[in-house]
Amino acid sequence: MDEHCYWIGFDRVRGIGSVRTNQLLEYFGDLTAAWHAEPDQLKQAGIPVKVIQEIIKIRNEIDIQQELITIKKLGISIITIKDTDYPQLLRSVPNAPPVLYVKGNVREEDQFSIAVVGTRKKTSYGKQVAAELARFLAENGITVVSGMARGIDSIAHRGALDAGGRTIAVLGCGLDITYPPENHQLSEEITRHGALIREF
Repeated sequence: MDEHCYWIGFDRVRGIGSVRTNQLLEYFGDLTAAWHAEPDQLKQAGIPVKVIQEIIKIRNEIDIQQELITIKKLGISIITIKDTDYPQLLRSVPNAPPVLYVKGNVREEDQFSIAVVGTRKKTSYGKQVAAELARFLAENGITVVSGMARGIDSIAHRGALDAGGRTIAVLGCGLDITYPPENHQLSEEITRHGALIREF
């Protein structure tokens, strides 16, 4: 079975984040062994009883292989912190998310990136500056990262795309949801010239 299944499984467990994922990896060596571990083994790994109960509950509730199939059918790929294509800058952050769900593609060149974010209630001046800044960055090989929200975020993505550059949207909603709904076309363009990324 693809090991990504087990990363998805633990990602569904309330109480398992970056710290506890690292605990599991250190104790078991990989998440495959951790997923199949007995409750007393999980306890020895330092996992609290309440979280162990959640793990057992999720094991009984979901088919992790089917979860992976469903995710792939949606055109979403999974990058774990152990994968070579996990963003290097993000990996260096304390408590970096163990799993990223990605629609589109993350490239090595995206390590040269700058976030351009701002208010949803934009002024005409703010709109102009955000668009010009994003275009300038994209024209100079910098990936523009934003949140695809209304206002400055969307303008930043559009500026990068109009310049023929790359842009990445880090979303606050699932990758199977387009929010705001008026950004449907924008999200499709970002997928073709960058990526949509979600931690959950």
